[in-house]
Amino acid sequence: MSENTLSYAMGRMGYKGVATPHGFRALASTTLNEEGFDPDIIERQLAHAERNKVRAAYHRAEYLDERRKLMQWWADFLDAQQGVNVRPVNFKRA
Repeated sequence: MSENTLSYAMGRMGYKGVATPHGFRALASTTLNEEGFDPDIIERQLAHAERNKVRAAYHRAEYLDERRKLMQWWADFLDAQQGVNVRPVNFKRA
């Protein structure tokens, strides 16, 4: 998939100039960190590469069970947000 595929899709949905895929990733990272999830698990879920080359060479854990729990929490969190403190987006602004 092209790196622009999600951006183009969001633009076609009316989010151009309002939100970006990377913004949603930042929102998820911030929320999950604030909720106390292990930063290693969050970074692995976001497919971020380890910057410390020595650690990257030895630390290859995938954390699949923990990532499943994290993603289930995220799905439940998003479901719970429906209709809560949500303001409509003014698409005419973009």
